[in-house]
Amino acid sequence: MKKEMNRSISFRRKLLISGGGFFFLVLVIASLFGNRGFLEIRKAQKERDALVRETRELTERKGQLEREIRELEINPDAVEPKAREKLWLVKPDEIVVIK
Repeated sequence: MKKEMNRSISFRRKLLISGGGFFFLVLVIASLFGNRGFLEIRKAQKERDALVRETRELTERKGQLEREIRELEINPDAVEPKAREKLWLVKPDEIVVIK
């Protein structure tokens, strides 16, 4: 009778340990690969960092363009070089040399 009791306790203990191990394994897999798992969070952080970097670069570019606009509005002499550079404008007596 004691052997049967020890066997059933041993079986219950093995079943409890196996169930706990399985639950732990499922928990680890879900935390790594799930919808809000570690890998998904790292991917989202990398995307966010790239977007922050891009936003910073675009903000700097915007500032440069705003300064350029102000300069062109204030200084009429600054308009001619920009027009020549961007629109390839030339005076009637000039010869264009392309490198």
